[in-house]
Amino acid sequence: MADTLEFDVHDVQSLLSSSERDYLVLNNGDQVAISTLKGKKVGLYFSASWCPPCQRFTPNLVDIYNELVVKGDLEIVFVSADEDEESFTGYFSKMPWLAVPFSDSETREALDKCFKVSGIPHLVFLDESGKLLSDRGVEIIGEYGSDGYPFTPERVKEIKDQEEEARKNQTLRSLLETPSRDFVIKANGDKVPVAELEGKTVGLYFMLSTFKRSSDYTGILVKVYDELKAKDSNFEIVMIPLDDDEELLKKELDNIPWLSLPFKDKKCEKLVRYFELSTLPTVVIIGPDGKTLHPNVADAIEEHGVNAYPFTPDKFAELEKIEKARLEAQTLESVLVSGDLDFVLGKDGVKIPVSDLVGKHILIYFSAHWCPPCRAFTPKLVETYKEIKSKHDAFEVIFVSSDRDQASYDEYYATMPWLSLPYNDKRKQSLSRTFKVNGIPLLVALGPTGKTITTEARGLVMLHGAEAFPFTDERLAEIEAKFADMAKGWPDKVKHDLHDEHELVLTRSQGFMCDKCDKEGTIWAYNCEDCNFDLHPECALEKDEKDNGKPNEGWVCEGDVCYKAS
Repeated sequence: MADTLEFDVHDVQSLLSSSERDYLVLNNGDQVAISTLKGKKVGLYFSASWCPPCQRFTPNLVDIYNELVVKGDLEIVFVSADEDEESFTGYFSKMPWLAVPFSDSETREALDKCFKVSGIPHLVFLDESGKLLSDRGVEIIGEYGSDGYPFTPERVKEIKDQEEEARKNQTLRSLLETPSRDFVIKANGDKVPVAELEGKTVGLYFMLSTFKRSSDYTGILVKVYDELKAKDSNFEIVMIPLDDDEELLKKELDNIPWLSLPFKDKKCEKLVRYFELSTLPTVVIIGPDGKTLHPNVADAIEEHGVNAYPFTPDKFAELEKIEKARLEAQTLESVLVSGDLDFVLGKDGVKIPVSDLVGKHILIYFSAHWCPPCRAFTPKLVETYKEIKSKHDAFEVIFVSSDRDQASYDEYYATMPWLSLPYNDKRKQSLSRTFKVNGIPLLVALGPTGKTITTEARGLVMLHGAEAFPFTDERLAEIEAKFADMAKGWPDKVKHDLHDEHELVLTRSQGFMCDKCDKEGTIWAYNCEDCNFDLHPECALEKDEKDNGKPNEGWVCEGDVCYKAS
């Protein structure tokens, strides 16, 4: 392969061939002449079996390829970064397109160099003449699917312009219909024209049944839906299913009273992008005029039920006033007492009345044994608890378990020195709603009056330990002042032999690993943001021998990309 392939226009024949080979291979071993690519757009797919982001992306690319290949003007060529032929063969067996033979490592390496591949999966598209269309194929397909074809910046702009125009002229039918479908479906498969929903308030419920938070929320939404339908027939829900398994969707439809888009309907992925979906569950409210009334009322429905209807700005202003009044009137007993459930458990199993805790500083700890971040945080909280308790008797922690069985709860609670709600206590649901618990571990701090001080106490404990008590803004201001005093006299910037490319800037840090002594640090670091390089202040300021460190080797996987370590 020639060394002159740094330009944006390539000779595909010479790009993919070698002096001994003028063909590519299929996964059954058949050879396909490279000349058959003439007149086609070509996608070069840089990927590897050992790369988790690649494994997640490849099935999506297969679906897109199978949809587009019938056009007759597109082909994809796999350029492997696998480390052995067995891995290549196993991974390639899942791909319906062509590949550069694994044995031709010289061409594969030259393609890497030519297209400056620093991370995988990486997908480059060339047009019929070999001109580079885009090197952002993974990103474009991930966001736009087959609609992104031919995957050029111009096509992306066109889609965005179309979506912007659609927002300006949005109607319920423009949201839910396609050129070939003007209906939604019932659980039994019956078709309901979208036109029959016009003039109603419609909730678009984005649902993924394999995601536990989604499946749990469905039960809450069914109850609210039934209550609303009994009062007001001018409300409807249309589910936007995100499942890949049709059988799972069918089971889900058997248990719901509302309507749905069909399985894997193209509108599903378009609506995900259109509403910039970032969390589940999400319930988008479309008003009677077809315009978006609210981007997500899932939390409001969980917290206020039917009282959140009709989800208008006036209704939310009213709910905000109610919530403000509730917070101002909050006491420990209003938070922890529900009917006969007016106690917590001590370590010996004795019931301790909530009234005995009134006037104390309380931490409510939402956690579970099955949760690795919880298990990692609990020892730190135990240490902090003991230190605070030794100085302040009017202090307690109450464990609220999300464990899946009594045995797991018992095992986990045995590691804790504080109080607890009983396992499977129904107060957990109301506490989760009150403090908007969307993930664990979560640590809520209540003051002596029972009012909420912060729901971010976990971060304060991690950063400051017992020094953070009583977790108030005033205490944090004192800590910040102390930290400011600590840095007095230190230069704002320094140069260091270990990192002579850039100056290091004095920066506040919640945690870092010093690149000189390889020990953890907090509070202050001398940092290079561009290079993710950190030094303890003492390491940065002391005069020491130059430490050249050790170069990284191989690949590093972060998030959705595996990078070549430099």
